[in-house]
Amino acid sequence: MRKPLPPLNALKAFEAAARHLSLTKAAEELHVTPAALSHQVRGLEEMLGVRLFARLPRALALTDAGRKLLPGLTAGFAQIRQAVTLVQDLGSSRVLVVSTPPGFTAKWLAPRLHRFLVAHPDIEVRISSTLKNADFETDGVDVAVRNLRRSHPSEPHLFNEVLVDLALIPVCSPRFLAAQPLLKSPSDVASVPLVHDVSMDGRLDFPGWPEWLAEAGITGLDVSQGLKFNSADHALEAAVEGAGLLLAYNVLAADDLRTGRLVSPFPVAIEMRRSFHIVCPSGHETRANIAAFRTWIKGEMADAAVPAASPQRRAGSPALGM
Repeated sequence: MRKPLPPLNALKAFEAAARHLSLTKAAEELHVTPAALSHQVRGLEEMLGVRLFARLPRALALTDAGRKLLPGLTAGFAQIRQAVTLVQDLGSSRVLVVSTPPGFTAKWLAPRLHRFLVAHPDIEVRISSTLKNADFETDGVDVAVRNLRRSHPSEPHLFNEVLVDLALIPVCSPRFLAAQPLLKSPSDVASVPLVHDVSMDGRLDFPGWPEWLAEAGITGLDVSQGLKFNSADHALEAAVEGAGLLLAYNVLAADDLRTGRLVSPFPVAIEMRRSFHIVCPSGHETRANIAAFRTWIKGEMADAAVPAASPQRRAGSPALGM
């Protein structure tokens, strides 16, 4: 005779607490109080007749029994989520949830998305705009566009392909440039108002004004002052309105450069060694909705006039003529 399984809520409580090694974080994930979650875990321990956690003064640690229980529960819940997702897909095959960074959404995707809807009227697109990496198991996201290193290690559970390489270029409004007659060379950058996109501050592989100037052979300038925005599209809009000179993503500035809302005062770009990638769970890239979106966005990228860094237009090259 089979022994009855413990309550599902108790198993979920243990699995979350074991992943986080924190009752508080596990309780937040499951939308319960830490006290309620602790009660569930203690009930599970009593039912199994073993201790699952060693409760330290400021942390949790798994016991041998807890370490043996966790992998099976993690795999089991993953299979449950996958099975539920497959059934939900059958009932909502029209819906495609796309996760994209806010700046990319506002400055590149939103102006073009209507063309995808015209080409695929049977697909209902929902955009989730965030800088956080999508959790395809828990967030309900089908496919994501992310800013990743070109050498980003492949993960077996994820499909990943490059959409476009990224570079940083200086941009400003034509009106601003006309009002700055002394802005003749990169060394003049510190003497004009600057706009900063700090949405990726703190990441070591994201260059800024100091790195751009260093490639031009210029050091020792204070370029820390100016307006700072934690959203790329807000920084671009400020530049369009004449607030100052901005070091912007080539992809995000491309449309404003094409229409003349922005100009680039120097034919200089700094390579970022990063790209926008399209990412989804492995095996999902061939699903009809995702495949249609992949084909469409790669075509749009190919048609877009995106300024890129090249050996003749890198900072510090003779092409400056200054």
